[in-house]
Amino acid sequence: MKTVLVTRPKDQAASFVHKLEEYGLNSIVFPTIEIRPVSGWVVPDLTLFDGVFFTSPNSVSYFMERLLKESPDELENLQKLKVWAVGKTTSADLAAHGVTTEPIPKIADAVTLMEEIGSEAIAGHSFLFLRGSLSIGTIPEVIGKRGGACVELTVYENLPPSLEDTAKVKALLESGALSCLSFTSPSTAINFFEAMNSNAVPSGVLVAAIGTTTASALKKLGIKVDIIPETFDGPSFAKAIAKALQ
Repeated sequence: MKTVLVTRPKDQAASFVHKLEEYGLNSIVFPTIEIRPVSGWVVPDLTLFDGVFFTSPNSVSYFMERLLKESPDELENLQKLKVWAVGKTTSADLAAHGVTTEPIPKIADAVTLMEEIGSEAIAGHSFLFLRGSLSIGTIPEVIGKRGGACVELTVYENLPPSLEDTAKVKALLESGALSCLSFTSPSTAINFFEAMNSNAVPSGVLVAAIGTTTASALKKLGIKVDIIPETFDGPSFAKAIAKALQ
């Protein structure tokens, strides 16, 4: 049975692992990022912004948790703003708080999202960008180039995996026990290869990226990407991996 390395955080990996199992694939879960809230920030006055960007369920979770606890009156202000979300899950998490998001692109990544927003919606406007500590900054960069202003707020941090788990996975990779390395965000990829202390991928091991943003991060590391699904979500990702490993 072929084995896929799953680099998602444990609390987000279960459904993906189940899908892989349905295709007859074994999984080893190796979270290359541990998500923790960042302290020391406050919920801003949302009336100062024309729109807000959320790029992951984590950004929704940690921002909304503090908003509801410390500044509940800001929820109504958030509900009045234009809100963009990368991916269906992020949008659904916002909808649970009564926040309506702008149309979600079929390809769920920051690059495509920004390509589908007209320049007139950006120029001269101010935006809030909720981010993790390893965000590559695509959205603020595009906003700046189009004449908009962007305030970046880091609400969670990504921590590297334990040394013990790293040693185990490194041994599996070197022994040929892994058929595919799967990455669901730039941070999972960056942390993985930093943990391995090498950007070398053994011959015969496929590298899978859930979307173009993750693939770009891998390519910057000098890693050849073998698999990108047509639709950037978990079920499509599992299907694409299974097809490539047939």
